Amino acid sequence: MRLLNIIRRMHLRQKLSVRENARRTGLSRNTITKHLAEGTIEPKFATPDRPSKLDPFSEKLTGWLKTEAGKSRKQRRTLKQMHADLVKLGFTGSYIRAVR
Repeated sequence: MRLLNIIRRMHLRQKLSVRENARRTGLSRNTITKHLAEGTIEPKFATPDRPSKLDPFSEKLTGWLKTEAGKSRKQRRTLKQMHADLVKLGFTGSYIRAVR
């Protein structure tokens, strides 16, 4: 979390007060004071290892993507078509179109 490094930099280098630091970052003064007192740089928490639903199909997908990369844009299969093929193989996940 780079925000803790930013808090420390604003306090130590730029000599900003805790109140000004809180105003600029949107965090509470108590949170900023706590992190400055602890001297922590990065939070210490572990992310659990979770298996993906795509793990059993990763080799198949990799092969499909390599073959599709060699084709022209008009000849490639769409993601919906690949999802339909995965469902035929036993994939239980849904097709969600991510919008950016």
